[in-house]
Amino acid sequence: MATALSIKDLEQQEADLVFKTFDEDTAIMIGMALVEAGKANKAPIVIDIRTPDRTLFHAALAGSAPDNDQWALRKSNFALRMHCSSMLGGRRLKEAGKTVGPELGLDLITYAAHGGSVPIRVAGVGVIGAITVSGLASAEDHSMVVAAMTAVLETLR
Repeated sequence: MATALSIKDLEQQEADLVFKTFDEDTAIMIGMALVEAGKANKAPIVIDIRTPDRTLFHAALAGSAPDNDQWALRKSNFALRMHCSSMLGGRRLKEAGKTVGPELGLDLITYAAHGGSVPIRVAGVGVIGAITVSGLASAEDHSMVVAAMTAVLETLR
């Protein structure tokens, strides 16, 4: 089970998860790391890595359902719009006493502030995409993405 992280911890995670460059090969490396982790844990997950206009990697593991694809899309839409992880954004909203909805101009069918989507941030550029897992509990989805990003960043250094 994933450990509950504070807003400060989540902000630090994102500050640490910055790529020098990011391309299709990097997306495949992260995607395959997530596939292997998912298979090793028999996790019924969907993995989605995308830019605002293009899918770079997508996989649906055994036991996942079409609903997981929709959750992945909603969470990645949130990360791409807010330039923070869906978990961090959800925690910030909760602390402010707000939720995704009309008050923020965000349609609940299109956006979800639940853990599992982390923005792809490139140094000197900013957010260019999102890496998303859906199928487990919110914190576990988030932790899987962070672990895969961290492992790939280590190999690229």
